[in-house]
Amino acid sequence: MTLRTSLNDYKRNRDHDRKFPGELRSTTGTFSGRGDRLVHVDDDGALRDYSYPLSGLSGIDSSRFGVAGEWFDADADQRYDDAGVVETVHDRDGWEVHQRDLTLGRAHVTQFELVGDAPENPDLRAYVRFAPDGREGQTSLLFHGDAVEAYHRREHDYVGISTGFEEVHGQIPERFDELVDDEPVEFPRRTDEERYEDAVMTSGVLLTAPFEDGTVTLVTLLAERGETDRESALSTVERAAGEYADAGSLRTESDAARDWSLPDSTPRRETVVSDLRVVSLLSAENGARIAGPDFDPFYVTSGGYGYTWFRDDSEISRFLLDSARTLDVDIDHWHQRSADFYRRSQLDDGSWPHRVWPGDETLAPGWANARLETGADTDYQADQTGSIVGFLATFLRTGDPDDPEGLERTIEDAVDSLDDTLEADGLPIACQNAWENMQGRFVHTAATFLHAYAAVARAPVSAELRDHARAQADAVLGGLDSLWTGEFYALREHEGELDERLDSGSLALPGAFREYAAVADLSAATLDRLVTHVEATLDGLERETDAIRGLVRFEGDDWRCHGQADEKVWTVSTAWGANAAAELGSLLDAVDDDRAAGAYRRSRDLLREILPGGSLVRANGYLPEQLFDDGTPDSATPLGWPHALRLATIAHLEEAGERGVSAPEAAE
Repeated sequence: MTLRTSLNDYKRNRDHDRKFPGELRSTTGTFSGRGDRLVHVDDDGALRDYSYPLSGLSGIDSSRFGVAGEWFDADADQRYDDAGVVETVHDRDGWEVHQRDLTLGRAHVTQFELVGDAPENPDLRAYVRFAPDGREGQTSLLFHGDAVEAYHRREHDYVGISTGFEEVHGQIPERFDELVDDEPVEFPRRTDEERYEDAVMTSGVLLTAPFEDGTVTLVTLLAERGETDRESALSTVERAAGEYADAGSLRTESDAARDWSLPDSTPRRETVVSDLRVVSLLSAENGARIAGPDFDPFYVTSGGYGYTWFRDDSEISRFLLDSARTLDVDIDHWHQRSADFYRRSQLDDGSWPHRVWPGDETLAPGWANARLETGADTDYQADQTGSIVGFLATFLRTGDPDDPEGLERTIEDAVDSLDDTLEADGLPIACQNAWENMQGRFVHTAATFLHAYAAVARAPVSAELRDHARAQADAVLGGLDSLWTGEFYALREHEGELDERLDSGSLALPGAFREYAAVADLSAATLDRLVTHVEATLDGLERETDAIRGLVRFEGDDWRCHGQADEKVWTVSTAWGANAAAELGSLLDAVDDDRAAGAYRRSRDLLREILPGGSLVRANGYLPEQLFDDGTPDSATPLGWPHALRLATIAHLEEAGERGVSAPEAAE
């Protein structure tokens, strides 16, 4: 996203009550992606790259398509087909244009097909503006017959067409007077009043091309100088335009390229496919995952989302690991890839940094890197290290790692880091929380430590390390007593006082207690506290309006409310509630406690809101991070973390034999 694009969005949406102006939002449209390219297909068919975090290449900054002299509108019907190709159907009043999109590595294929009584000899019109190296100035075009190349220095981007260009014109970007004007600039521009160099010293192009036998295929390609020469790039564009000229070829390629599989008998298969697809879309080739598409690269209202947080990533890894065997999903290579990534990125002190660029694993901009700086650890998110340890120890116990001895050394170093940030009272040090907006000694951080130590105590590591981890788990369990308010566990202890607010992050406790219960008995009093806490948290954080129903993050959360008086519903909190209730049900089941039935019922009840047809789910299956009370989605869409939580909850209920008992719940 360039500054010009952001300013145009600001002008269009500065008075909107449900949009934050200046963002590159993805709350509409659908993604196609593979490896290090992620392409957004909006609901008018326009393409835009969200690829920079994955590959370091910026690609398409904006685009627009139309047929027979009319641009497509933002009211098209859009879905994934069975093979995962994005299909967008443009209704043209008596005939249709079917647009199909598929990403093939760094190439992206967009196929247009006329259906019905279309006009004779219509043309495809396409406006595509690239941002090579993230630049909107000092760029230029090269014209190569049936392809156009836009470049700055390192990045060279290409657009080609299967039927050849009828016309092609460069498009100058917004001039300075236009940038400061109140009105946004509409593209494409007229092309008859520009100097020659204006149409060349740019990275935007307007082209027209004919249909042949009712179809035309457009290909874009991102390339780097030194990796892909011009001749190879042009050959790739030409080959893709020819090979993927029909719907069948795209579907065959999409099926062949999928790196996961699951049987037709998988429970809630539609949802499982959606969750795996989202996690795959957000993953770089090395397995590192961005939290979500980066809708705010200028940090207008957030700190950006196109990075790998070790919390989100490792929680996703653990949920995938816990779910795969129950759902019969073949993703063992994903688990190994994640473990290798964590081992490579571990710091010398055994912890992990705040966040990294997924493509090359280098340190990314962040505000919680206290372990890399001098001073106190309050600007450190210790839960991230706990979450990674929980995954690695479980993978060592239940998986088939390539290097178990090396993995054990990584775990041992990480446990040393946990020990270094655990106080004598059994609670982690004062640090940042999972939501990254407070400092203190948090119940969620303690839950990740408890889970991590208990997982190590179960793992096939040295007896000395197991015994030590078990003792540390006992200490954390005891430390949690100081956060008990009498009705629930407090959000945090801060400067000697309890912050007695409800926090959905505390819903990590049932999973942590269940992990602990595998190595030691939980007392009846501890279990009673947990039941009381989960019930109080779910009841206190639930929010229902005419449009939606789910859980808010924590009491008093005012982030991105944009004039809404109350907290917004979050899908990760709602999914966490469903998962926590299922974990609690299994804990109670294990001791023949009849309260298990109610916990499972509560899990299914919350899960329903994030299943297809639920109030928090987009039609394409995506879970946005947040929603306004009127149902308008907001922030990162899709967000990987709730998708993994949803998957884990489905698997947990299936394994427990508690998938659902009523017709509405079993309808999917």
